[in-house]
Parts: sequence; C-alpha cells; structure tokens
Amino acid sequence: MTDHDQRLRTVLDRQDITDCLTRFSRGMDRFDRELFVSAFHPTAVIAAGDFSGGPEELYRWAHALHEDGQIATHHYLLNHSCEIDGDVAHCETYYLFAARNRDDTNWLAGGRYLDRVERHAGEWRIMMRNNVIEWSGTLPTMPIPFADSGTNAVAARDRTDPSYLRP
Repeated sequence: MTDHDQRLRTVLDRQDITDCLTRFSRGMDRFDRELFVSAFHPTAVIAAGDFSGGPEELYRWAHALHEDGQIATHHYLLNHSCEIDGDVAHCETYYLFAARNRDDTNWLAGGRYLDRVERHAGEWRIMMRNNVIEWSGTLPTMPIPFADSGTNAVAARDRTDPSYLRP
C-alpha cells in the first residue's frame, strides 16, 4: 500500500469513526434507540455519570433521565483526536451538552468522551467509553425567538422530527 493509499484509508476510517460518534449523539437527542445503540458493539462497556453497563442499558437509563428532566437536549461533538492502529482506535472527543429543562432552566455541561473504537466486520463502533464531565451549570430560560411564528419546523424527540423527512 502506498503512502497515499494509507493516508486515504486513515481519512476514511476517521470519517467512519466520526459518523459512529454522531449516531450516539443524534440517537440520544432524537430518542432513537436503534440509531443510538448502533454506535456501540453489543458487548461494549460504558461509564457515564453514575451509570456503568452496556449500550441497551445505557439507552434506557439516559432516555429516562432526559425524558424526566428535559424537553430538549443537544449533545454537541467538538474537538476530536483519534489514534488508529489497525482495527482499534483510541479517541478523545470534547463535548458540550445543552438542555432545556422541565423546570424552566437550561443545563449546560462540558467534558470529554474517551473511547476505544473497534472495527468488526468492516464497521467501526464503540467498544469502551468513559465520560469525563469537567463542568456543569444551569441558566434561566428566555423566550425562543420566532418559536411561535409558524415559519419554523417543530422539533420532536422521535422519528416525527423534521430531520427524518427527506424532501
């Protein structure tokens, strides 16, 4: 394999890994269990807050937490570093969590996901995750501009969300 071919393979692997991480975030924000779980190998081990366990259990725990506490969540993925060695990658991804809480506050938190991502049968998925929360706080809410104007799409935390429509 030429140097160019290897660099291209690395770029494609990094994109597949980024797509995997995005499935986790989008799956959680849209309450799409299938999409969320597809980011993990079935035997993955995840530590997040006071949770430790597998992908299905994580989804149930996080879904209940976000359903009870928030009316909307955004899991933003920011700086991303990734060291790939064959079919294993070690990643550090900074995140910003933002939520509109049911108690009329906004919750912001920042931290990093430390992931071991593995390629099995050609597909990259998370095998181990540690969630490092570095800061957290709440802010009062303010009216959302144009929210009731009828010109903007209405968000939903399921497959009725406008992001699932394909024009």
